[in-house]
Amino acid sequence: MRVKASNSKAKPAPAVETSESINDQIAAFLKGGGEIQQIAKGVSGQTFTPSRHISLGKK
Repeated sequence: MRVKASNSKAKPAPAVETSESINDQIAAFLKGGGEIQQIAKGVSGQTFTPSRHISLGKK
């Protein structure tokens, strides 16, 4: 006789979007006063800050 583990988590449903639903979301965004900006190729939204070095032990 097998006993099923009671602490196992159910898998989340896969994220599925259709181009129609995405277009609907875009239309609602624009209708609500939103604005779409064109970003040039190679431009990133990342800001570069000095990296922090973390020591995990004595050398």
